[in-house]
Amino acid sequence: MGLLEGRAVLVSGGTQGVGAGIARAAAREGADVVVSGRRAEVGEAVVAELREAVAPGREAHFVRADVADVESARASVAAVVERFGRVDCLVNAAGLTARGTLLGTTPELFDAHVAVNLRGPFFTMQAAVADMVRRGEPGTVLNVISISEHGGQPYLAPYVAAKAGLAGLTRNAAHAHRFDRVRINGLDIGWTGTEGEDAVQRAAHGAQDGWDEEAARRLPMGKLGQVDEIADLAVFLLSPRSGVVTGSVLDWDQVVVGGMD
Repeated sequence: MGLLEGRAVLVSGGTQGVGAGIARAAAREGADVVVSGRRAEVGEAVVAELREAVAPGREAHFVRADVADVESARASVAAVVERFGRVDCLVNAAGLTARGTLLGTTPELFDAHVAVNLRGPFFTMQAAVADMVRRGEPGTVLNVISISEHGGQPYLAPYVAAKAGLAGLTRNAAHAHRFDRVRINGLDIGWTGTEGEDAVQRAAHGAQDGWDEEAARRLPMGKLGQVDEIADLAVFLLSPRSGVVTGSVLDWDQVVVGGMD
């Protein structure tokens, strides 16, 4: 369909999981795609796959970046602008889900969550929006948040604090830059089947092979959230087809917030 035809897209945290899925969808929709992440070998493998998917004349690249480091986050945007002359779309998909309760969280763990889940997206977005405003051209930002920002599980206290901050930041930035024609939205994704989630379930909860199938049987729709489905909506929100929508934080889950049985 070419929803992102000719646009330069940066996907922070695009080397695995939801971020990688969004990068693949953006490539299929005609974008030049840059993925950033900490692990070069994983990033280069994703880019090799993307180069098979991009439209003729389009490009895919990897930029090594750690969003917990502000200068590294800013540099990832600068790398896109240097290569393509601009950044049209930004996806903040990098995330940290390390477990921590209110009583058990150390200051170091709290700071790590803020650095990755809030401060990193803030300054990556700052750099991207600054380029859009400088050029006087429309642009779009999508922040991958979490359904847990509404309250979440007891073992996700610092994660929830940071993600709730990102939801508020999404609305604030969208309001501030609506007359610049920069649209900024967020996705509150729910429990999603990714390689990262598999690792967390095994390490933090002692999950065994088949945990995902068992979890799916207990869910209303009979499955975990799917990366490709999230990616399709992400591309839509990044594209002109989503019209004037800005400042929206959409719940992407099968749990209805506030609903009770």
